[in-house]
Amino acid sequence: MAILKSYCVCLREPTPQFPRPNPCHNYKRRNAKWTPPQAAVIPNIHLPMRSFEVKNRTSAEDIKSLRLITAIKTPYLPDGRFDLEAYDDLVNMQIENGAEAVIVGGTTGEGQLMSWDEHIMLIGHTVNCFGGSVKVIGNTGSNSTREAIHATEQGFAVGMHAALHINPYYGKTSLEGLISHFNSVLPMGPTIIYNVPSRTGQDIPPRIINSVAESPNLAGVKECVGNDRIEQYTGNGTVVWSGNDDQCHDARWSHGATGVISVTSNLVPGLMRELMFGGKNTALNAKLLPLVEWLFQEPNPVGLNTALAQLGVVRPVFRLPYVPLALEKRVEFVNLVKEIGRENFVGEKDVQVLDDDDFILVGRY
Repeated sequence: MAILKSYCVCLREPTPQFPRPNPCHNYKRRNAKWTPPQAAVIPNIHLPMRSFEVKNRTSAEDIKSLRLITAIKTPYLPDGRFDLEAYDDLVNMQIENGAEAVIVGGTTGEGQLMSWDEHIMLIGHTVNCFGGSVKVIGNTGSNSTREAIHATEQGFAVGMHAALHINPYYGKTSLEGLISHFNSVLPMGPTIIYNVPSRTGQDIPPRIINSVAESPNLAGVKECVGNDRIEQYTGNGTVVWSGNDDQCHDARWSHGATGVISVTSNLVPGLMRELMFGGKNTALNAKLLPLVEWLFQEPNPVGLNTALAQLGVVRPVFRLPYVPLALEKRVEFVNLVKEIGRENFVGEKDVQVLDDDDFILVGRY
């Protein structure tokens, strides 16, 4: 009973008295100018994986000069693991035909189907094998700022030359949130910001790029909105790469784009180099447009995966949810190869239609 009485006494202890808010202060708070969220973001004072001793350390200026960047395909073995032998051959073909850089694990390379361990391993492998011959740009973007920071730290730690960063998708954020997101990853190294509203559901307007452009690490923008937007940037001196193969010729020669980050160059790197380096060439552009249209009749990389399998450059293995194009579309590709010339495509085997049963669809890997 004595214990209970003691407890009751404790309950009757007077509660601490806190100062009452001044109504005048509330009025001032309600009418004060709102400050954007980035003002409260903790700056990246310490990045534990950052190093200035990386053998492939490069600057944003080195990235700004690139004209042909291939968004490289990731090939698979029948059990769904990476086929590094086929991958190395494919990268070598890009280098031999004049590509200056590769995007590793982008949308085309199916980074969205990789674990982060796979992702960083493939970036490191590419740097180790080809980092002296071609710039390696790792897609380390994410819709989670935490993941984007961590993956970018790891990417630069294994030697990538630059990072590709998309804006947060699906769980979209505000425009001020975009600025905070990009400012969180830009301090780590050269960065390309990637705007593709058809996939993310949100446009990155020019004012966002202008807001983060003070960073010396902003190499430029991969822009998929169109050539009018590209000209907005180039008029202000911002480096831009076209993200649309069907528009890249005009973007380069009529709207000031530095070059292209290309899917089609996986198949015809030599012709895409000519398109970016050889001056205005409407005839070559018209020759390639049917191939580009064929590649994008279904969401990328469905067409590219099918085409590379038909060329015998990769095994006909698909990680789900991607599946090959239908038989009649594969026949169309064979005819396109004949029209453009087999010698212009990667690989040495004859192009094949392939049967439906030749394809392997992998759900678990």
